[in-house]
Amino acid sequence: MMAAILALAAGMPAVAQDQRTATADFVGLDGKQAGRATLTEGKSGVLIEMEVSGLPANRWVAFHVHESSRCDHTHGFESAGGHFNPTKAEHGFLAAKGPHAGDMPNQYVDQDGKLQAQVFNGMVSLNGKNGIRGRTLMIHEESDDYRSQPVGGAGKRLACAVIR
Repeated sequence: MMAAILALAAGMPAVAQDQRTATADFVGLDGKQAGRATLTEGKSGVLIEMEVSGLPANRWVAFHVHESSRCDHTHGFESAGGHFNPTKAEHGFLAAKGPHAGDMPNQYVDQDGKLQAQVFNGMVSLNGKNGIRGRTLMIHEESDDYRSQPVGGAGKRLACAVIR
């Protein structure tokens, strides 16, 4: 009996740790795996560490959290819905009534078409209020102008990942 209690107690931190982490596998427009993100929840937001390949080289691209839990490449990832915006704020860091929770800074893609980044989003959590588990990460073709409504002129959706 005591061994069972100790085994259960030993497993409890692992369960709590699992709720503070998530992964997301990126899929490109061709339907093939394009990269991966690891998400870790901290006291005041979520750290997203990612590596994605097959993107347009030498350019800044928009990076957002989208509201849906689907990444259907056959229709240009429209299945991911709009940006995650639980407070109904305006889009963009420079908007008068923004930003919303799905807004994140542009990311740079290197000469080989690879994006490697660590992004902290203090407006979200993994679970609960403003939770993004089950939603999607999206990389767009153009950079975000941080002002235009509703998506900042980010253009075509290039890579999508469901947060699990």
